[in-house]
Amino acid sequence: MKTHTLRLGMAQINSTVGDLSGNTQKILHYIDEAKALGVDLLTFPELAITGYPPEDLLLNPQFIKQNKERLNEVVEHSADIAVVVGFVDSNSDTYNAAALIHNNKLAGVYHKVYLPNYGVFDENRYFQAGAECPIFIIYGIGTGITICEDIWYETGPATVQAYAGARLLVNISASPYHAGKGNLRERILATRAADNVAIIAYNNLVGGQDELVFDGNSLIVDQQGEIIARGKQFEEDLVVVDLDVESVFRSQLHDPRRRKEAPWVKKGLEQATKIEVSTEYPTLARLPLPSRQVERLDEPGEIYQALVLGTRDYVHKNGFEKVVIGLSGGIDSSLVATISVDALGADNVVGVSMPSRYSSPNSKSDAEALAKNLGIEFKVIPIEKAFSSYLETLAEPFKNTQQDVTEENIQARIRGNILFALSNKFGWLVLACSNKSETATGYTTLYGDMAGGFIPLKDVPKTTVLELAKYKNHQAGREIIPSGVLTKAPSAELRPDQKDTDTLPPYKLLDPILKAYVEDDLSIDQIVNMGFDPKIVTEIARLVDRNEYKRRQAAPGIKITHRDFGRDRRLPITNRFKDQSG
Repeated sequence: MKTHTLRLGMAQINSTVGDLSGNTQKILHYIDEAKALGVDLLTFPELAITGYPPEDLLLNPQFIKQNKERLNEVVEHSADIAVVVGFVDSNSDTYNAAALIHNNKLAGVYHKVYLPNYGVFDENRYFQAGAECPIFIIYGIGTGITICEDIWYETGPATVQAYAGARLLVNISASPYHAGKGNLRERILATRAADNVAIIAYNNLVGGQDELVFDGNSLIVDQQGEIIARGKQFEEDLVVVDLDVESVFRSQLHDPRRRKEAPWVKKGLEQATKIEVSTEYPTLARLPLPSRQVERLDEPGEIYQALVLGTRDYVHKNGFEKVVIGLSGGIDSSLVATISVDALGADNVVGVSMPSRYSSPNSKSDAEALAKNLGIEFKVIPIEKAFSSYLETLAEPFKNTQQDVTEENIQARIRGNILFALSNKFGWLVLACSNKSETATGYTTLYGDMAGGFIPLKDVPKTTVLELAKYKNHQAGREIIPSGVLTKAPSAELRPDQKDTDTLPPYKLLDPILKAYVEDDLSIDQIVNMGFDPKIVTEIARLVDRNEYKRRQAAPGIKITHRDFGRDRRLPITNRFKDQSG
């Protein structure tokens, strides 16, 4: 018997939401590239034509209509190849769909069955759930096509398709990144492949979209659950692999589980119609593929690259070229500037030092040293005159009062005004430098250091900020972020001898409490039982609860934890509920 080898390609592309023309041109480009490599079946990510997530653009009939017109362009470009591409389908309702195209014909459409409606997802708002699990016979090979969430369910469409005869399970996806998610995906896909005795080709989106970053990291997993190929992380890639689909059939013959379908499988098989696309197996001579080896990044590397990609795509996809950052000499602004240079290039980053009467000499020199190390434009704009003018203007209404956080916040807001004046004059995007620990507790000034068009570190805890700064210096093999920045005690420098620990617990203590309360939804009692001081836990919970109004007014920032502020965690601003434990 002749061994059937299917040359599969997965185009891991960076779509832009709403750029129907640009996305389609990118798809056509990858089709041409795949043809040149002799690819038989080429896949693209979920909603590749529209970009993901299109949100309320899906409520615009013209958007739906034009996306289907772009699909027709892909069909017309698909001679001598089979293509799976994500788009929005519509008839009596709207569907998150995958089109199977072969040799200039739309051979079939799959509608996503499981619509996620948790965390950052709102698919029930826009889509009708699919009800069928078709098997497409492509080149004589039973192929199941599913979309993202469908593959996460043990009893989902992919299993039905496998029992109905699919040897290859294609899953097109738009799965956002957070730290640790790659490991979870690998475990789930390996389990699905081994349980269903089928090859899984998981094609994930890559790129930044507002607060979300899609990491690529596409996978091909064989019927034993072994990873045989992976896509690059945080960059576009074309993964091409020769698959021995005949070996899948041999494995299925030796697996007794397939002869004992569960009742739910038998019922599901009623929806598993077979659609014959092509029975002839490709016989074209093809050049052998070069060896391919892609190593996964470690966790600091993943997070850092997610921040770089998210910053680059937010800036460029929104029509900006340059960014401006207030450089305080502290670790947060130093890391934001470093990420920005890696994302945009040194010529497109401007650092501004805005010293006050309370700025330490070391902070001023560290900001200048950072700018020199990065090779960025560096401006010094002191705020003493503006601050003195404010104090003089407010002297009468503030008479007989003591200086407090009010005067501190005036300094932060002066700096915000200066940055936005530069933004208005030169068209630069302001990047704010708040981190998750500060955002959670409200240790940040509304319309001051919170002010910006984008906040790269919005979902990055302070302890992780330090880890990433050390990681960058290690990777560079030299001191990018000055050592003094890494060792100095964190301070806003808005009053004499100020330290963050005057107001907050040390970050090594604070961040685990915030993770437990904000990300894991643990009660005060549960957090105390983890070994934390009840008074500290109660105070931190109070700070988190009372500062929702600030977070609601913050600029978007990059999600890197499993639960960020914003789309993931949606609490009312006006809210009298308090945890009474503790």
